[in-house]
Amino acid sequence: MQKTFTKYIFLIITGAIFLIVLINFFLTLRTLKSQQYDSFQTKIGQVIHTLENNQQELSILNKNLDEDYLTRAKAAAYVLDRQKEVGSDEKELQYLAKLLNVDEVHIIDDNGIIISSSVSKYVGIDMADDKQTRPFLSILESNDKDAYFIQDAQPNAAEKKIMKYVGVARKKKKGIVQVGFEPVRQLEAEAKNTYEYIFAKFPTDTGEELFAVDIKSGKVIGNSNGTDLAYTASLYPLETLTNCTDGAFKKDSNNKTVYLVSREYNDVLICAAIPGDVILQKLGTNIFHTLLYLLIIEIAVILLLNYLVRQKVVNGIHHILNDLSTIRDGNLDTTVSVGGNREFEQLSEGINSMVKSIVSISDRISSIIEISGIPLAAFEYENEVENVFVTRGLGALLAIPADKAEKLYKNSQLFDQYIRGITEHPVEGETDIFQVNEQKFIRIHMSKSPDSYLGVITDVTGSVLERRKLQYENTHDHLTGLYKFSHFKKMAAEKLKNLPHKKICAIVMVDLDYFKSVNDTYGHDKGDIYLKKFATVLQSMPIEHFLTARRSGDEFCMMIFDCTEKTEITSYLDNFYKTLGKHPVKLSETESRVISVSCGFAWTNNTKTNVSELLHHADEALYEMKRDTKGSYAEYKPE
Repeated sequence: MQKTFTKYIFLIITGAIFLIVLINFFLTLRTLKSQQYDSFQTKIGQVIHTLENNQQELSILNKNLDEDYLTRAKAAAYVLDRQKEVGSDEKELQYLAKLLNVDEVHIIDDNGIIISSSVSKYVGIDMADDKQTRPFLSILESNDKDAYFIQDAQPNAAEKKIMKYVGVARKKKKGIVQVGFEPVRQLEAEAKNTYEYIFAKFPTDTGEELFAVDIKSGKVIGNSNGTDLAYTASLYPLETLTNCTDGAFKKDSNNKTVYLVSREYNDVLICAAIPGDVILQKLGTNIFHTLLYLLIIEIAVILLLNYLVRQKVVNGIHHILNDLSTIRDGNLDTTVSVGGNREFEQLSEGINSMVKSIVSISDRISSIIEISGIPLAAFEYENEVENVFVTRGLGALLAIPADKAEKLYKNSQLFDQYIRGITEHPVEGETDIFQVNEQKFIRIHMSKSPDSYLGVITDVTGSVLERRKLQYENTHDHLTGLYKFSHFKKMAAEKLKNLPHKKICAIVMVDLDYFKSVNDTYGHDKGDIYLKKFATVLQSMPIEHFLTARRSGDEFCMMIFDCTEKTEITSYLDNFYKTLGKHPVKLSETESRVISVSCGFAWTNNTKTNVSELLHHADEALYEMKRDTKGSYAEYKPE
């Protein structure tokens, strides 16, 4: 059966090939002229495009070089204005020219005379004596300190060699600094913008020739220097070329047929020519290649047909194996779809049913968790598997957007980095509780094996916030937000115990003056505002040196720590009183009062000192202060 199939396919394809070759022969013969015309028009268009590009590049090059030359001239003027000794020494000027990468540096005085130069023979030249140098005198005539003149490349006055000069006005005195260059890059760019250069570099096919003729003079101004065609001399005359804008066959002096195409551009005829026998050769080559290609295709098709069944089966198996590999990597959304025969279709359906069953089990687990009402989610990933297995609600527990979660679930390495980033910073005092944002806390339990990671995440925000609330209420005064006195003593004792070497600290007892009169006069509500305002001032003190608390009623205490000497403590107290003066309390619509307080402090540098002892000493100092006067502070001084 396979041999019979191959035999008929061979006969059909062979007949089709000969029919295609016959049709191709007539079509190619008919359209070859049009194709050659299009080819020549494209090449002529490319020549014109190259000319325009070269002209544009030359313009950009000139502009860029002018800016570069002007910058170097200004740099030379800057050096000469600040280092006068350079301008009087020829070797220094030569060194400056070398540094600036220029060929010449000239200094011209306010009379237009070159008074100093890196080229000694130019000294003494009067700029007014030659049409090449004369334009630079416009700089001297201008009152603009930033005046300059950039001259196009031309023969210079001294040696008649092609140079480009740039002159700028001197800043500190009347005069000109001029730099000169040999415009090698510009001359090279201009040389590349000629028909002769472009034709010499432009690729042409065998037998083709490109040439350009000046319409006004009739002279050939460029030739591709290709094959030495016998028809060249007889075809260059304008009367022959002007009739070839749409393409034409012409006879040369030897009666040989030539195909010509011309196009006018800027008073120039750009022409392309090829002998007629070259076109016929192209026709034969085209037919031969077409026949060869078709024969190769015929052989390839027959060989492919012999292996069609085997290849189709192998490709189908490979397709299934690739899909299975993708499923193994965790991409359970993959659908195996291999057709071509009944066996492959049944196998694909069986694999898809198995994958759906696995996905269904995952969905059931997620549903059970949701029904339980417990804010819980689970995940699992393996080292060499792309996708991560997760239950519903994991993204919400981790507080990540759906699009970011989707990316993490599809890349186990990124997911692992994300989980590690969270678990590196547990909540203080905890080992498995982590904060994912300002208002969300989670507990993560992870189980590791050599090849996989299994994790369970639960939401513990409520319990964490409740514990923090209770802790805050136990340690902070409900009215002022300051530490309670009992907690203050614990923290102060800890700081005193850990007092660094050569550091001192002080306990300060604070009592509000005249607070009773505030309560009696304005009421307890205003009294509470008075206390809160004072607490705000305490809380504004630098936390790296202050520990503050409310002792009771209108009594407060502070610990000033991490100080080097006693004057630093008194400086902080002075700043405390200044801050109080800047924060008066509004007690009524018409009356505001600056809070007046009395303080007593006792300091130590001994880590073994008892906090209660310091508090007692600070109390004694406060008592002495309030007995003698009020509104200031006093230091405890033992008798």
